[in-house]
Amino acid sequence: MTAFIPALAVPARPTLSRPLTQRRPAHNVRARRAPAMVAAPPSTPVHSDTSPMTLTRYMIQVAMDNTDLEHMQDMQSLMSSIQLACKKIASLVQRAGITNLTGYEDSGSINVQGEEQKKLDVLSNEVLKNALRYSGKMGVIASEEEDEPVMVDEVYSGNYVAVFDPLDGSSNIDAGIATGTIFGIFVQNTGCLASDWESKIDETELTCLYNTMQPGANLVAAGYCMYSSSVMMVLTTGHGVNGFTLDPQIGEFVLTHPQITIPSRGKIYSFNEANSPQWDPVLRDYVEKLKTGDNRAGVKYSSRYIGSLVADVHRTLLYGGVFGYPGDQKNPNGKLRLLYECAPMSFIVEQAGGIATTGKERVMDVIPDAVHQRMPLIIGSKDDVQELLDMYAGDK
Repeated sequence: MTAFIPALAVPARPTLSRPLTQRRPAHNVRARRAPAMVAAPPSTPVHSDTSPMTLTRYMIQVAMDNTDLEHMQDMQSLMSSIQLACKKIASLVQRAGITNLTGYEDSGSINVQGEEQKKLDVLSNEVLKNALRYSGKMGVIASEEEDEPVMVDEVYSGNYVAVFDPLDGSSNIDAGIATGTIFGIFVQNTGCLASDWESKIDETELTCLYNTMQPGANLVAAGYCMYSSSVMMVLTTGHGVNGFTLDPQIGEFVLTHPQITIPSRGKIYSFNEANSPQWDPVLRDYVEKLKTGDNRAGVKYSSRYIGSLVADVHRTLLYGGVFGYPGDQKNPNGKLRLLYECAPMSFIVEQAGGIATTGKERVMDVIPDAVHQRMPLIIGSKDDVQELLDMYAGDK
């Protein structure tokens, strides 16, 4: 039986307004907190065979059970668009080897980070961007693959800001290793920036920048979709984390991992140890203690590192342990992007009971300086990450 994967039309290039400048004012501007959107999970039990809890049904029932919360009706439509895009990207990834979608763009295009783009990077970005645009709920769209955030045409405009990495781990595509899509959703910020910037950029650009560069604490939803042996969507709207697996027989994401909780301590550490000579002494000592068992748990840890953020964090979320892409002598700020990767993943892990830190501060509290700002990330089980934080505190 052929798997049912809904198609999503991809126009050559959607009509969006002009791109926006990248930096925010140098002085401190505290972003306004987003409206509360903590929704309790559905209370009605379901039978997985005769009445599967699909992602669409889950979002509808959450809205019905939380009629007092703002924006939940909008989230139904928004998640419908995101899951459709993920189904399409999953199909593209699975067929990449037989449809000539592996390898780099023939044009040799380079993204804003100076990285050569792969064919699926570009195509996945267009798929997700179009899905979000036509949802009618987005005001601003910011992608890791785009130079700057863009405002959606007024006819399709809404009240939300989406930040996303359309295909994380794309360097592994040609080897058939797990990849994924990461996304975060903010509510538009209606405040104003300081007057000294108003003379340099127009009001539209000013509003867009302020809407986009919010701290992770303002996220109202975040998730990732992993493309591997199965396609899995992991999602939080601020009240726990739930996992949905794509059932190819019905073409729907079905709830398979309700209320995911990360173990308080694991037995796996996940770092690129080739960079260890350039780490700070505290981090090197921490990892060495995990390897030898000279840690608080008194257990020797195993090393697992895939090199795909979605896959490494997903394993950590289910099995426990610690994942890190820290800063080092070569890259003091690490290589992961705050808005597109660190903040959404931190929201998910914190909602599952874990900790996400830069090593110096909580990731969710960091207000971005630029839309493509990089940030060190240490993320995982509460006890594992806290042990590292205590070592840093003791080293001061």
